[in-house]
Amino acid sequence: MAQAPQDQIAPLLTSEGWELLASLGPYREDKAFELNASLRKAGHSPELVSAVLTQSRLRTKAELKFGEFARRMLFTQAGLEQATRLNVAARHAERFARAGISHVADLGCGLAADSLALASMDITVTAVEMDETTAACATVNLIPFPNATVVHSDATTVRLDGVDGVWLDPARRVTSTSGTKRIWDPEAFSPPLSFVESLAATGRAVGVKMGPGMPHDSVPAGCEAQWVSVGGDVTEVTLWFNAVSRPGIRRAALLLGAQGAAEITSGEDFDGGPAAPVGPVEGYLYEPDGAVIRAGLVADVALQLGGHLVDEHIAYICAPELVDTPFARAYKVLEVMPYNVKALKAWVKDNGVGVLDIKKRGMAITPEELRKELLFGGKTAGKNTGKSAAKKAGIKTATLVLTRIGEDRVAISVKPV
Repeated sequence: MAQAPQDQIAPLLTSEGWELLASLGPYREDKAFELNASLRKAGHSPELVSAVLTQSRLRTKAELKFGEFARRMLFTQAGLEQATRLNVAARHAERFARAGISHVADLGCGLAADSLALASMDITVTAVEMDETTAACATVNLIPFPNATVVHSDATTVRLDGVDGVWLDPARRVTSTSGTKRIWDPEAFSPPLSFVESLAATGRAVGVKMGPGMPHDSVPAGCEAQWVSVGGDVTEVTLWFNAVSRPGIRRAALLLGAQGAAEITSGEDFDGGPAAPVGPVEGYLYEPDGAVIRAGLVADVALQLGGHLVDEHIAYICAPELVDTPFARAYKVLEVMPYNVKALKAWVKDNGVGVLDIKKRGMAITPEELRKELLFGGKTAGKNTGKSAAKKAGIKTATLVLTRIGEDRVAISVKPV
């Protein structure tokens, strides 16, 4: 039976537990059994060894979000799943700093990623967390910052005297013995969206992190909605109210990647904005970043590219010329074919394709199953080699984009730019 989160954290909050955890290097799955046995042989209790190895595994996993800071932090599995990446938390903190906010209440602070970023900008932080185990982790994580205080309390009842800014990251998962499960209704979040709106009605600067799949009709009026993509992965939509909402901006897509940050914004509501023309598949096909799609800014990007949509309901753009843009990935169009499995099998065979990348939008197919059908005739034998390995081995690779244009289903052979 799996241990409860508190049983995995309590043993670490001792001198023996903390010193043992600090003595371990990066977690390695292939060495875990051997390390478990050696730690027990050294006289450490099974409960402590289990807690230390679990925390070591979580710290190693957390480096993707927290970098080197993860080595000095405490995590729970559920908390890490929802925790804000440190580079995104820094963006949140910058909003409050630019608005001149001096004291922020982080309601439902979780593992304190956003509190950490706020405190590092010399903002006074009151981090509030209802779960006792998570609050203990947050306390440890904020030890380097004397301007941050953790309060074990219900976020909806804590007093906000002297607080001029509020940040919220509502719990969007429920935890059970079988793991965690995502919930979708904003009113089922903890705290609910209606509570966030009530805070904004007080005039305080309010920011709240929501799931990126939030429907446009659930976004409250009078706030700025900013979808954030990190390395092509859409991580959140943040709603900004009052002093931390930028004038004239209703929706935005912020892309963070190896090349830096890029943002596209619109002052129009979700049912407004420009309309892009619809035209043929030609020249270059552009696949917009997920944040652009979620923010409803595909038409804006199409116009920036001097291009058009291939279908008014599908988020694929075509343009006659190649234009460098951070907001979409470009592919050179090689061939347009009707979507027909038998014909595509022949196309794969005739072209000697050994590795096939399939993208799709607007079609109810499973790329993995179709790839298996086209390459192996539906048999499970054989393995789709990765692109880099295929190139070294001289295996021909191809990319197909499957989509709908009006009533027609098409397969577009493209080459990534």
